[in-house]
Amino acid sequence: MPKSKSSETQRPSLPWKTRLSVSFLSALTDAARRSDGTVNRRLLNFLDRKISANPTPINGVKSSDITVDPTRNLWFRLFIPTTTTSTSLPVVVFFHGGGFTYLSAASFAYDAVCRRFSRRISAVVVSVNYRLCPEYRYPSQYDDGFDVLKFLDENRDVLPQIADLSKCFLAGDSAGANLAHHVAVRACRERLREVKIIGLVSIQPWFGGEERTESEIRLEGAPLVSVARTDWIWKLFLPDGSDRDHEAVNVSGPNAIDISGLDYPDTLVFVGGFDPLQDWQKRNGGQIF
Repeated sequence: MPKSKSSETQRPSLPWKTRLSVSFLSALTDAARRSDGTVNRRLLNFLDRKISANPTPINGVKSSDITVDPTRNLWFRLFIPTTTTSTSLPVVVFFHGGGFTYLSAASFAYDAVCRRFSRRISAVVVSVNYRLCPEYRYPSQYDDGFDVLKFLDENRDVLPQIADLSKCFLAGDSAGANLAHHVAVRACRERLREVKIIGLVSIQPWFGGEERTESEIRLEGAPLVSVARTDWIWKLFLPDGSDRDHEAVNVSGPNAIDISGLDYPDTLVFVGGFDPLQDWQKRNGGQIF
């Protein structure tokens, strides 16, 4: 049955507990924003509950932190399932979300997510801790992401023997999904020796553009990922003088990188039903994936 016009324009509703939690997080996020284009990093770090790596298996997965470049705090958390009987496991390189501005690979939520990925799909998971803006702007995050791939390509021994780099997937949510896309493009151009990217999992990818889409208008004041917040974060991330049609943001727009001749990996895209950016997720997903 086709949807009525009213159902298409109606704002989605959330359970009250979820709504309360998201509203609280939204308020805290806004409190960390400063009018001069900086963020209160001390407040954000205080609010971001972090957890250490643990070599003792938790729920069948052990973890450790591997340093790539200490001068820029580039490292990743490695998750290895301990109950698998397989002699060969795929490698998932995961990039956390947070608008390139918040959170880390040590954040409690992302430690839990990557641990679950490792256990449920029997994979070695590499969760990348990249630099954040506005202290480090575009393309720092893309450089960090690709440099982790190069590090894995050149340092196979940091992974367990059962890790199969010829079966490597990139994955990320929100800004992490944006990062995964651009890292995939670089990997296609560079053609790494050991690392073979065979798939990409893009969870509510954080794309956009100068145009205001129907979903951005309908969900303009959405909690947590509001249009005003995304606009503000893009300004923190992009080079001075850039707009949202920059190649980093609008990956199918007038300034987008041409990937038609690249061996871009097969991609699974998750579109957020409550996300104001869902039209961009559908549009860019349909055109580039």
